[in-house]
Amino acid sequence: MLRRLHSEQPESFEFAPANLAWAQNQISKYPEGRQASAIIPLLWRAQEQEGWLTRPAIEYVADMLGMAYIRALEVASFYFMFQLQPVGSVAHIQICGTTSCMICGAEDLIKVCREKIADKPHALSADGKFSWEEVECLGACTNAPMAQIGKDYYEDLTEEKLAQMLDDMAAGKVPQVGPQNGRFASEPKSGISSLTDFVNGAIKLNASAQLADEIGDTIKRIDGTEVPLVQGWEDQSNGGAAKATGVAANDDKTPAAKPAAAAQTPVETPAKPEKAEDTTNVSDEIEVSDEDKPAALEAARNNQPDDLKKIKGVGPKLEKLLNSMGFFHFDQVAAWTDKELAWVDQNLEGFKGRATRDEWVAQAKTLASGEES
Repeated sequence: MLRRLHSEQPESFEFAPANLAWAQNQISKYPEGRQASAIIPLLWRAQEQEGWLTRPAIEYVADMLGMAYIRALEVASFYFMFQLQPVGSVAHIQICGTTSCMICGAEDLIKVCREKIADKPHALSADGKFSWEEVECLGACTNAPMAQIGKDYYEDLTEEKLAQMLDDMAAGKVPQVGPQNGRFASEPKSGISSLTDFVNGAIKLNASAQLADEIGDTIKRIDGTEVPLVQGWEDQSNGGAAKATGVAANDDKTPAAKPAAAAQTPVETPAKPEKAEDTTNVSDEIEVSDEDKPAALEAARNNQPDDLKKIKGVGPKLEKLLNSMGFFHFDQVAAWTDKELAWVDQNLEGFKGRATRDEWVAQAKTLASGEES
């Protein structure tokens, strides 16, 4: 299937502060020189923030990772999890249309989408709240037919149940995730025959459905404004016991989250972006002033700047930023003192600490001598 960028694109993209801190933390998980390995989680978070993956968002992530734009575009256009066109502001409905679901009524679910959302997939509803598409097997064959909405599965659906869910979501209600016919998980329709004490005890929903219900994470996107939700989600994924206390709705189209099942010890606020790499450099600990700014040029010598992108960790956006600061040549970077390096690190807006972490000075000395970094 041919996948193209949408014809209408926003002018720019930037991560919300909480998402930027999260993204920089993801990058720090990978070895030196392998930051591009974070491409998929960063693209996914950009999509979560905006609802779909725009060209400015793809290029923004590529700049963060020091990648050529085409490489990031290759990833975004290859994986169908990335939506390259606008989706509904409330929900994007993905109907599984593979064998089990098709046999059990997927065509009826698609009929509901055509009638209540739009006649064609990937088109927005008249009010802009919904969009839909048919997808390949989502792996919930026992509970067919099913749909994925946001990050969660809605299983054992019927034509009537899906229609009601769409009406509820349009009205600002949050649908219950998981099976829609009373089943706990994927047991026979006759009911659970084992572990009945456990299932009938404290656990009312299965695994991820239980967690999603407790922290209010269902059709809600992670757009960077809901710090409690981000904390609760990551605490759970890291094995911690703390849960978020809820999340405020962003607008009248986004349902408010449910409170946590029980009060828990408050979790710490995520570190600010500039602190995400404190463990790998000490530039932030050095006190600098404007007097410590390295010698700069108004323009490149002979109008022939060096290709600063040859310094590993410097992408097109960072090169443009360095040029705006008056740095055009390898020998300029190679001559930075420790204090000058610290000044640069602390003034790389959105990339603080990158110069020390990626050893720009050492790389620049090598490149200035005519060798490859």
